[in-house]
Amino acid sequence: MSHSNGVAYNSAAHDSTVGIQAETVHNSNVYFVHPDASPQEKYRVGVRLLDDGIPSRAREMITDAIAHRYDSAEVRFHWVLAMLSARTYHDLSVEEVQRLYYVSGLVRTYAEDEWKEALRVTFDLLAVLSTASGETGPVLKQLQDLPPRQHNAILRHLDLMLTGGLKDDLWAETLERARAERFGNDRAQRVWAYFEPDPIGARAVPPRPSTATAARAALPGRVVLFVVSSALLWALALIADPAQAILELLIALGAGLTAARCGLWWWGREPRPGLAVGAHVPHPRDPSPAKDGFTNRVRNKFDHYFSVRTPHGFTPGTWLAHTAQVRGDLAAEIADLYRENRISVERVTWLIRYLAEDARNRHNNGTLFDQHRQDRTPARTKALAVVALAVLGAAALSTFGTAVSGATQPQPLWAFLAVLGVAWSGNAAASPWLEVQREEHRVARETQQYQEQLTARQNAYESWKTLLDMTRPSELEMETWLTCDKTSFVDEALRHHRLTWRDLITHTILVAPAPSYKRGRVRGGPWRYSHYVFRLFLFTRDGIREISSEFKFSDATRKNEQRSNYRFDALSSVQVTENVDAGYDLELVLTNGPARNIRVKDADAHQLAPDENAQEITEISLSATGFTHTFRLLEGIAADGKGWIERHSTNNLTPFQIAG
Repeated sequence: MSHSNGVAYNSAAHDSTVGIQAETVHNSNVYFVHPDASPQEKYRVGVRLLDDGIPSRAREMITDAIAHRYDSAEVRFHWVLAMLSARTYHDLSVEEVQRLYYVSGLVRTYAEDEWKEALRVTFDLLAVLSTASGETGPVLKQLQDLPPRQHNAILRHLDLMLTGGLKDDLWAETLERARAERFGNDRAQRVWAYFEPDPIGARAVPPRPSTATAARAALPGRVVLFVVSSALLWALALIADPAQAILELLIALGAGLTAARCGLWWWGREPRPGLAVGAHVPHPRDPSPAKDGFTNRVRNKFDHYFSVRTPHGFTPGTWLAHTAQVRGDLAAEIADLYRENRISVERVTWLIRYLAEDARNRHNNGTLFDQHRQDRTPARTKALAVVALAVLGAAALSTFGTAVSGATQPQPLWAFLAVLGVAWSGNAAASPWLEVQREEHRVARETQQYQEQLTARQNAYESWKTLLDMTRPSELEMETWLTCDKTSFVDEALRHHRLTWRDLITHTILVAPAPSYKRGRVRGGPWRYSHYVFRLFLFTRDGIREISSEFKFSDATRKNEQRSNYRFDALSSVQVTENVDAGYDLELVLTNGPARNIRVKDADAHQLAPDENAQEITEISLSATGFTHTFRLLEGIAADGKGWIERHSTNNLTPFQIAG
């Protein structure tokens, strides 16, 4: 740990106190720029980054576009806004002021249009705000005369630049616009979708391969033996008594065909005892799924959705007990299908919810426990099969008797061998034949079931994904709502303390995650939270007034508001604790009280897309929280105490000069 001027920075571990309920990174390409992209495309993405509250990346993109000779008053206007957004004049480096001075000299070279006028007004504002006695009336009139698009952009991005009387003159307008936009675009009904993870695609259990290979290989030899034995037996009977042999043959053929048809239905289509139709067969790679954490989370999700999607007449408890086996099989199936690295159960929740609804629907139509009742053999068919087999046996024995007793020269040995061959080979051929037929039917049935399940699940997936795509707010909407919340929060604090902007030296607001939250972001964007803690610091000549409150982002409701006041010299040190696995914490040490720990951002090293840079995402997220500006102010106060007021005064600033 190193200390200087009352400020400390520590990279040691620090226990996280924030509970992440869920997190997701949306697979969006809104900020993606191909290395060979045109300057126009880079500028377009830069403007989107600026609108979405990521000015640091916007500066890089627009600067790159300008470096490749894509330049105009519009381009320079957005570049200047990106330079000034979420910053005060004190935050600008000498080099940045010099670059702004250079650009101010380019204004006259652009064609006259609304963008050139907006650029001119922005520089006039910067010149007035950097001097203690600047006349604000003329530039305020110019600002009000701008078209709404440019006017609103300046007010938004120069929020920290605008102070004092000028801010007072513009505050009513800023507040009115915030009230109008705060709950616009159906905010309360759409925010939930931002924190829903992108669903993973539909899958189903494919049919198991046929296991009848050996039976199919043994079948031809046994069939040949059966045919030869049957032909020999009938030939002997035909020699002995042609009329009787023909009658017995017809009876045997009829009984045999009937037995084959009914037996095929009975033994060749019904599942074997002990193997339920559609039952999940664990994958060989999953020897102990019950001990797997992912499987347990899947089971918990199934329990939840089955308990809230109950048929009429069932309580959640009785429905859970009634469907215990079904839920267990489905949970094992889904866990096996989606057991991959870094797949969260939230991405599969849509399928679990659909399967819970499907189970309820199947219960209502009577197929929950027997989806293939058409494969069940009627009792009549079973009886007919037994009778046919009995008749077939009787016909065989009668044919044997005819062959033995009816001939003038009996050949009992050949007849005995023939009937023995018929009996053995018939049974030996029937068993593999039925197994082959059973497996072919099973594969066909499971293939049909697989296709039906996959189609139904794909439809459910598309329906859910379409709902998310239509409902999920854009980055611009999320940023606009958050900005409106901050504006409203600041206004309430000013009114509570009976302050105007003329009474403030400056202010800063830190937007951090609440103790329990969901979070989400798009690729390349900052984390956004379902629950925030807003922490506002108002700096007056009398000291610092700090106001904090928890915000529920979906409807902007607040709770746990706290206020505190302290003098400049009461802030003795500021410490930042950074840890890859824990995130960032800000610690304020006061001379007259215990240290204050403020969680700024949770760790995100394990939630990065393959093409993302961890340091860049961290900087973007920290900037979005207001941490950079807040830390700089508190750092200065901890170092200088009340002397910070004089150092921060506009009298000590080098006025911004517009190039002639």
